[in-house]
Amino acid sequence: MTKITENGEYMIDVNLSGGSGKAKITSPVKLTVRDGEMNARIEWSSPSYDRMDVGETSYYPVNDGGNSQFDIYVPALDEEIPIRAETVAMSEPHMIDYSLYFDSATVRSVRGGTSFFVVGVIAVAAAALAVILERRHRSKNA
Repeated sequence: MTKITENGEYMIDVNLSGGSGKAKITSPVKLTVRDGEMNARIEWSSPSYDRMDVGETSYYPVNDGGNSQFDIYVPALDEEIPIRAETVAMSEPHMIDYSLYFDSATVRSVRGGTSFFVVGVIAVAAAALAVILERRHRSKNA
């Protein structure tokens, strides 16, 4: 079971499968880790979802208006997570079986909108520039 244990906010790609194939979710999603617990903000391609079940827990939309959004518990990454979602888009509410797959290979840490990857690239570039300038300085003084 793959988990992220370091507290923080991340972006991660998630794939939805199941159902009729008409529904979609926005990807990547925001994954928040607090005290070893992972939670994700899921946004559907429709405003007609009024409940999501992950395991024995039911979740309800966290937004008013627009496409349905849910903050759900994520038990693991790199595994198919069975979920059920209730849509009211049909003549009467229907529960539909889906699964979510959170791909750990796509995790990106985010702080204040800046990816740690970008900060890391800048740091490596700065270190490389410092080495080049030091070598030039040494060769001039030799």
